[in-house]
Amino acid sequence: MVRAPVPLRAERHDAPTVRGDLHHFMGNDVSNIASAAPLDRLSDFARDKGKGFLTALVVAVTAQFLSEHYGAPAMLMALLLGIAFHFLAEEGVCRPGIDFTSRTVLRLGVALLGVRISIELLIGLGPALIALVVAGVVLTIGVGWLGARVLGRGYRLGLLSGGSVAICGASAAMAIAAVLPQNEHSERNLLFTVLSVTVLSTIAMVAYPIVSQVLTLDDRASGVFLGGTIHDVAQVVGAGFSVSNETGEVATLVKLIRVTMLAPVVLVIALLIRLRGEETLVDGQRPPLMPGFVVAFLVLAAINSTELVPQAVSDLLGDLSRWALLTAIAAVGMKTSLKSILDVGGQAIALIVAETVFIAGFILIGVLVLT
Repeated sequence: MVRAPVPLRAERHDAPTVRGDLHHFMGNDVSNIASAAPLDRLSDFARDKGKGFLTALVVAVTAQFLSEHYGAPAMLMALLLGIAFHFLAEEGVCRPGIDFTSRTVLRLGVALLGVRISIELLIGLGPALIALVVAGVVLTIGVGWLGARVLGRGYRLGLLSGGSVAICGASAAMAIAAVLPQNEHSERNLLFTVLSVTVLSTIAMVAYPIVSQVLTLDDRASGVFLGGTIHDVAQVVGAGFSVSNETGEVATLVKLIRVTMLAPVVLVIALLIRLRGEETLVDGQRPPLMPGFVVAFLVLAAINSTELVPQAVSDLLGDLSRWALLTAIAAVGMKTSLKSILDVGGQAIALIVAETVFIAGFILIGVLVLT
């Protein structure tokens, strides 16, 4: 008996878009998520975004391998390798997944940074040094904004570069970029900032311990100087423990206090943009004043402060955050060509170097006065 041919399954065209994924992560479309079968959603994701996501993940794994075996910063390696695969983001099957990774996975990584934060960190340092660190963050962002105006560049670049130098390097740059109004230069500016701040952080990791020794700073003062000035967490840890264990512990503590500033800075920037009426609409709607990933960051920090979270869980979420950010930055690299980075110009380089010099000088003077 000849069976009738089984009709082929019609290809679906209602897969969530990248903006839809962002809506889901922000919590704006919960009813649509609940109504779709989990297996269907997973199948849609694998078909539409899986190839691009896996490509970015492979680049991130490669960057981590190079970092562990040759000592190069993993973020820098992910960026450079991503740029080499820029052609994948121009067109083809990988593009939707690369877009998804550079946005939604990025927000997940920033949100999970909250597991590193607790109230105990703030109490341990003392009010004078906390005030110094907070002032350094605020003033450096102000220098970025003012410097961009003086150089005739848009305020977006000033806030982006100033925030990345002031808070936590590439992670802060990506978080701030998520709430800034988008224009044709947004992705270029983000990649330039991440690349520049990673290179400067690597230079600082080598140079700043030498500065602290030349100035004969004690272990605690050296830790405050290194933690309050070096851009990325990994470089702070490397620089601090290269001096002494006490310096490394103090430097890490100070750095995490800077990371704590990420949520309020992003919130203030989002509020100012809304007051100016410049926010980027998502599917014709205004985004929430408090982005979902910032809320998640604060919630995780609050939970971590209760000391009810097992250390193993906290470490696992911290590792997940690092991998999410590394994969996201690989995708950001894929989306931007090397030529567009060079188009940023010498003024932008001068701006981010000036911000780096400013925060180093400000924190160093503060350390010499207070310790």
